[in-house]
Amino acid sequence: MSYTYTGDAHLALSASYREDDDPFPTDTSLNFPRRDHLRDDVHLFTRLIFPRCWNAGSLVENESALREEVRELAALCYDGIAPYSDEDPAIVVESVFERLPEIRQTLKKDVEAAYKGDPAARSYIEIIRSYPGLQAILVQRIAHAFYEMGAPEYARELTEYAKMESGIDIHPGADIGDYFFIDHGTGVVIGETVTIGDWARIYQDVTLGALHFEEEEDDEHTLKKGYKRHPDIGDSVVIGAGSKVLGAVSVGDHVSIGANSWVTEDVPPHTSVYISDHPTHERKPKK
Repeated sequence: MSYTYTGDAHLALSASYREDDDPFPTDTSLNFPRRDHLRDDVHLFTRLIFPRCWNAGSLVENESALREEVRELAALCYDGIAPYSDEDPAIVVESVFERLPEIRQTLKKDVEAAYKGDPAARSYIEIIRSYPGLQAILVQRIAHAFYEMGAPEYARELTEYAKMESGIDIHPGADIGDYFFIDHGTGVVIGETVTIGDWARIYQDVTLGALHFEEEEDDEHTLKKGYKRHPDIGDSVVIGAGSKVLGAVSVGDHVSIGANSWVTEDVPPHTSVYISDHPTHERKPKK
C-alpha cells in the first residue's frame, strides 16, 4: 500500500528554520563533502532537523521542496512501521511528524549543551556534523516519539542504526530531558526504562542499566517484560567515564559520579560519588 503524507509539518519546520540565528548556521549555501548512508529515513531526518549542515539549505528557502522531502520521509516511515502493525501506520506517522518542530527545538538545546560542556568544541556546526553523542540523541529523540506512539519496533530499528554509526546504545524508550550531552560516547548504554533530567552530562563507557532480571511466572526461561528496571537520573548530573548505575535506583539533582564508580543504591541530591581508594601502581625497570 502506498502512502502520501498530507499534513503541514513542512510549514512548521520552515517557520522553525527562519527562527535560527547565530551560533547556529544561517547560511543556506554551505556545501560539505558527501557522506554516504545506509538508511534513507535516518538521512532524511538528519537533513530536516539541521538542513544547513547537511547540504540541504534549499529546503530552508523552498517550501515546495521541503514538502516533497517530508512526504518522501513519511512514506519511508510508513513502510517501516507497516510490517510490525495491524493498525494503519499513518496515524503514528502523522502524530510524530506534528512533533518534528518541537523535537528540533529540543535538539538545538542538546547542541548548546555540547558546546558549553566540551572545552574542545569549536562551533555548533562541528558538533552537529561530527559529535557521535549528538548523532545518537538526534535519532533517539525521534525514535522515542515513535515509541510513545506505539511503534516500538520501528523505533528500535532507528536507534540500532544510530548505535552502529555512533557506538552509543540508547533505547528508544528512555525518557531524556533537555540539554543532554554525551561526551566521546563510545560504549555508552542507556536502557529502556531510564529517565534523565535536564542538563545531564555523561562520558564514555557509562551504563545506565538493569542490575538483575525477573522471570515470568510459570514460564521457564522467559524474562519478565514491561517493568521498571533502570535508574532515574536527576537534573544537572555528571556521570564519569566507565561508571555503572544499575537497577531502579534514583540519582538526585546536582550529583557528580566519578569515573569507574559502581552505583546500585539511591544517591541523594548534591552528592559526589567516587572511588575513595584507588589501586596503587608499582613500577620497576624493564630488563
